[in-house]
Amino acid sequence: MTETPPEQDVRRDDDYALDRDVIAALRVALAENDADAVRASVGELHAADLADLIEQLGAEPRRRLVEALAPDILPEVLTELEEGVRDEVLEFLDPAVLANAVRELDTDDIVYLVEDLDAEDQARVLEGLDAEDRAVVRQSLTYPEYTAGRLMQREVVTAPPFWTVGQTIDFLRAAEDLPDPFYDVIVVDPAMRPLGKASLSRILAARRPVTLGGIMEEDFRTVRVDDPQEDVAYAFNKYHLVSAPVVDEGGRLVGVITIDDAMEVMSDEAEEDILRLGGVGGDAEISDSVGETVRQRIPWLVVNLGTAILASLVIALFEDVIAQVVALAVLMPIVASMGGIAGTQSLTVAVRALATRDLTDTNALRVIGREAVAGVVNGLVFAVIMGAVAWAWFGDPRIAAVIGAAMIANMIAAALGGVLIPIVLDKAGADPALASGTFVTTVTDVVGFFSFLGLATLVLL
Repeated sequence: MTETPPEQDVRRDDDYALDRDVIAALRVALAENDADAVRASVGELHAADLADLIEQLGAEPRRRLVEALAPDILPEVLTELEEGVRDEVLEFLDPAVLANAVRELDTDDIVYLVEDLDAEDQARVLEGLDAEDRAVVRQSLTYPEYTAGRLMQREVVTAPPFWTVGQTIDFLRAAEDLPDPFYDVIVVDPAMRPLGKASLSRILAARRPVTLGGIMEEDFRTVRVDDPQEDVAYAFNKYHLVSAPVVDEGGRLVGVITIDDAMEVMSDEAEEDILRLGGVGGDAEISDSVGETVRQRIPWLVVNLGTAILASLVIALFEDVIAQVVALAVLMPIVASMGGIAGTQSLTVAVRALATRDLTDTNALRVIGREAVAGVVNGLVFAVIMGAVAWAWFGDPRIAAVIGAAMIANMIAAALGGVLIPIVLDKAGADPALASGTFVTTVTDVVGFFSFLGLATLVLL
C-alpha cells in the first residue's frame, strides 16, 4: 500500500510563485508610502523572488519600491532583473548607492549592471570600486557585447602544476577573496597559459602529497575571449562543462565562465528564438511599455500585411469560379489553415535544430526528405478526411476530389517550406527565427489557394 507523503513534501504547481499575502502587504505599504512597511514586507524574500516582484509592478510602484530599498538594496537583486527593468531601476538609483551595492559582486555581474549606463554614471560607479576591480571592469567593457569577454568573471583560482593537493587546500583556506562560486582550480604555466584544470572534487579526493599535475584534467576546453556567447553556451551544453577558462589571442588566461552564466545565455537564446518566431522581436519583455510593444510588433505586421495582400491577389485570379461555386469560399480557409499549421510544425522543429546545431549540412538532405514524406502522409490522411466531409456536406464528389488534391499539395508545400526557408535564411546570414514564419505562411497561403482554386477551375467549370 502506497503511503501518502507528508503535506510539506507534496510539491504544488505554485510552490515557487510569489506569496499573495506578501504582494498584498507590499501594495498596501506602497499605497501608504510607508518605506519601513515596504522593507518589512519584502525583507524575507530571496533575491530572485524580489526581482520577480519588481518586474511585475507598474512603473510608479516600482520606483517607490526601489527608492524604499535603495540604501540597502541587495546587489543580487539587480543582477536577477530583466534587462529592460534593470535599466529602469538603475535610473532610480544614485550612482553612489549603486557603487556601494556592486562592490560585493563578481566582475561579470558588475559589467552586466554598468554596461548600459551613460558614460558619466558609469564613471561614477566605477570610481566607487577598488582600483583593481575598476581596472578589470574597464577592460571587460572593451570587449564586444555578447562575447565571452563580457560574460566571463575575472576572479580565477590558479595554481602551478607542481603544487601538491595539500598546498592547494591550505592556499584555498587562507585566501580571503575567493570567487563565489568556483568549481575548478586552473593549472597554469609561468606565462599564465592554462595546462589543465583540477576540479574541487578531485582535489578533495586525492591525498595531500599528490601534485595538481597528476590529477588535473588535460582534456579540457578553453574559450576565446572574442567567442560569441551563444557559442560558449553551446559548448557548455554539448560537452557538459561546469566551468571553462577564457584565454586571449596569445592563449593566456584572462578569466573563467561558469555554468550559471552559460545556462542564462542558453535560456536567453531560447527565449529570443520563441519571441522572434512570433514576430515580436528578440528583446520583447512582459514589462515593456505600450510604445515599446508597438514599435517591436509593427514592422512584421507590415510585412505580414504585404504577404496577405499577395495571397488575396491569388484569390482574385479565380473570383469568377468562386462566384459560380460558393462552396469554394466555404472550404478555402480550411486548406489555408491546415497548411499554416503544418508549416509551423516543420518550421519550429527546423529553427530549434538550427539553433542547437543539430541541423547541419551533413543531415540536411535527410531532414528535408523526412519532412517531404511526412507532408505526403499527412496530406493523404487529411485528403481522405476532408474529401469525405466535403462530399457529405455539398453532395458533389468533384469538390471532394479537388479539396483532397489541394490538401495533399499544400501539406507537402508546408512541410518543405517549413524546413527549407529557415535553412536558406541561415545560409544567407539572416536570423531564421525572425523571418521564417512570415515566409512560410505566405508559401502555404499562395500554394493552398492556387492549387485549390486552380484545380476547381479545371474540374468544376
